[in-house]
Amino acid sequence: MKLTPIETGNLKLDGGAMFGVVPKVLWQKVYPADENNLANWAMRCLLVETNDRKILIDNGIGNKQDDKFLSHYYLNGDDTLEGSLQKAGLKPDDITDMILTHMHFDHCGGSVRWNTNKTGFELAFPNATYWTSKKQYMWATQPNRREKASFLKENILPIEESGHLKLIEDEGEYIPGISFKMYHGHTDGQVIPHIRVNGKTVVFMADLMPSTAHVPMPWIMAYDTRPLQTLKDRERFYKEAIEQNYILFFEHDLYHEACTLHDTPKGIRVNKTGKLTDFLV
Repeated sequence: MKLTPIETGNLKLDGGAMFGVVPKVLWQKVYPADENNLANWAMRCLLVETNDRKILIDNGIGNKQDDKFLSHYYLNGDDTLEGSLQKAGLKPDDITDMILTHMHFDHCGGSVRWNTNKTGFELAFPNATYWTSKKQYMWATQPNRREKASFLKENILPIEESGHLKLIEDEGEYIPGISFKMYHGHTDGQVIPHIRVNGKTVVFMADLMPSTAHVPMPWIMAYDTRPLQTLKDRERFYKEAIEQNYILFFEHDLYHEACTLHDTPKGIRVNKTGKLTDFLV
């Protein structure tokens, strides 16, 4: 099994929104913001290659939204989804499985693209099975007012219409070597893939924990729909992560790809950080 980070570019989001009730005087020490209080975040996906499958976890914001929409997020960086796949020696047609942790636009926007003459939409990965949880899909297609702006129908409905959507109801190993576990504090039914490679477990953190800066237990995003549930989710996750020495792979941390955790007198904290490859040798 081979794991390759797939960079799709960066976006800027309000620091206060990303750190919730944590005062700026604290979070700005570990994650900087600009003069407009905007912090820069990666949209880093993960490619998992096995003998017979090419699996992509999340796919960034895509490029089909209009300029007005994209202008709110100050996209930056030279990386693109297709460019990063090309560097890995693949084309979108090569992807056999597309795992969507959840359907917020910055995680699943690359799922769907314009057709050739821009009269409609088509799958960006036409040969892939698209996986997510049934709970998340129902949540995304019948959104609450608080999250509605993050669920764009053009990112979601064409997947179901294509017949390529596979919805899971329970946790389990639906792809050999990858366990699908669900956490519900950020958004209902968020799928967090646990990947077994070389006797180790790599966990794709998605928005259960966007960055190393969010490791302290109360450092929870204002975007989370149920922050108290996030606390419960994290407590459950931390127990497993410490016991089994998980490698955490971050989708949004601009400065750190991966880390391990350890228990300290002040609670769970980052142990070591580095590139994903540093932890897999």
